[in-house]
Amino acid sequence: MNDNMDNKNNGNKLSKVLGRTDIIAIGFGTMVGWSWIMMTTSWVNEAGILGAVIAFLIGGAIILAIGLVYGELTAALPLAGGEFAFIYRAMGRNSAWLVGWIMTLAYMGVAAWEGIALATAIDYILPIPKFGPLMEIAGYQVYLSWALVGVAGALIITLLNLIGVKSALLFQVMATAALIIIAIVIFLGGVTFGDIDNMGRPFESGRGFFYVLLMVPAMLIGFDIIPQSAEEMNIGPKNIGKMIVVCIIISLLWYLIMIIGVGLAAPAEIRFSGIIPMADVAAYLFSSQAFSTIIVFGGILGILTTWNGFFIGATRLIYAMGRAWVIPPVFGSVHRKYKTPWAATLLVGLVCVIAPFLGQNALIWFINTSSLSALISYCFVIMAFLILRKKDAGLDRPFRIKGGMVFGRITFAVSIMYLIAYIFSEVIAGGNAPEFIIIAAWVVVGAALAAAAKFKDGHISAE
Repeated sequence: MNDNMDNKNNGNKLSKVLGRTDIIAIGFGTMVGWSWIMMTTSWVNEAGILGAVIAFLIGGAIILAIGLVYGELTAALPLAGGEFAFIYRAMGRNSAWLVGWIMTLAYMGVAAWEGIALATAIDYILPIPKFGPLMEIAGYQVYLSWALVGVAGALIITLLNLIGVKSALLFQVMATAALIIIAIVIFLGGVTFGDIDNMGRPFESGRGFFYVLLMVPAMLIGFDIIPQSAEEMNIGPKNIGKMIVVCIIISLLWYLIMIIGVGLAAPAEIRFSGIIPMADVAAYLFSSQAFSTIIVFGGILGILTTWNGFFIGATRLIYAMGRAWVIPPVFGSVHRKYKTPWAATLLVGLVCVIAPFLGQNALIWFINTSSLSALISYCFVIMAFLILRKKDAGLDRPFRIKGGMVFGRITFAVSIMYLIAYIFSEVIAGGNAPEFIIIAAWVVVGAALAAAAKFKDGHISAE
C-alpha cells in the first residue's frame, strides 16, 4: 500500500470516544431488547422457575465461554469489524468475507424487526389507527399506519448514528439505566408482594427446559457488538476483553432476576393471558394498570437500545469489510465532520426503513435467521482463536485465557453441538426452514458486492 493510500486511511478513521459506561450500555442494552417482555412468562410456564433458571445458567455459561474467546481476540486485535478482523488474520480474506457477511445478516435481521416491535409496543399504550392496507405477507395484513411508526423509528436511529456515535450512546446509556431500574422493580415487587405458591412446579418438563435452553443464545446475542466498536474505545485492549465478559454476566443476571420476579409475581393463569404477558403480570402484582404501561415503556426502551446496538454493530462490520475492499470501498468511508461510517449507516438505515413494510409474521423468519447466523459465526470465531493460538503464538494477547487450546477445543465442541441442536429443534422442526434460503440469498448478494469491489491482494497491505 503506497503513501497516498496510507494518508487517505489516516483521515478515514473512527474517533476514540467510548468509555466503560458507554461499552456496558452497548453490550447490555443490545442483549436486553423486546423479547423479555413477551417471553419471560413463557419460560417460567414451560420450564418452571427452577428449570428456566438452570437453562439460563447453562446457556449463559456457554455464551460466557464464547465471550472469553471474543475477549482474547478483541484485546489482541482491537479493530472495527470484530469477527471479520479475527478470521481475516487466521483464515484469510475469503473466509473473513463469508463470516463477516453472514454476521452482518445477523445484526440486520434483528435491527429490521425492531420497527414492527416498536409499533406493537406503542399500540398497547396508545392504539394506532389501522388505515392504508398495503398487502398481506405470510398471513399478516400490513397497514401503512403501522409501517410508518417503524419507519419513523428507523429514521431517528439512522440520524443518531449518522451525526456521531456519542449522540447514539448518550441515548443508549440513559435507556439502559431505565431498563435496570425496571428489572429491580419487578424483582423486588415479586419478592415483596408476590407469593411462592405462584411459582407452581419448580421444574415443569424436560421439553420445556430445552425450549428455554435453546433460546438463550438469541437472548444473549449482542455481546459481540462490543468488538465491532473496538477502534472507537478509549480504554486499554485488556480492559476491552474484560468488558465483554462483564456485559455477559450483567445481562445473564438481569434475565435471572426477571425470571425469579415473574415467577413470584403472578400465578400461571395471569402469565398465560394477554397480548403482552409481562404487562399483565405487572398490573396484577401492583394492582394497578399504570404499572403495565411502565413495563411496556421499558419494553420500548429495550427495543430502542437493541435497535441502536445492532445498528452500530452492522455499520461497523460493513465499514470494516469496505475498508478491506471485500465489498465496494465506499462502505469503508468515514464522514469528514462526524467521523461515522456514513455509507454503511445509510445502507443499514435503508434496510430498517423498508423492513416494516414486510409485516410482522414474515420478520419472524429474520429473527430465527439472526440466531442461526450468529451461532455459525461464533463457531468460526472459535476456530480462528485455535488457529491463531497455534500459528500466531507471538501475537500480543493482553487479555489471555488460561488453558487456551484445551479451553478453545471444548468451547468449539460445545458450540457445534449447540448449533446442531438449534438447527434441528428451532429451524428444521419449524417446517419450511426459510432461514437457509435467506442466508443463501444474502450470500449471493454479498458475492455480487464482492465482485463489484474487484478486490485484489495488492489493494491493501497485510497489516
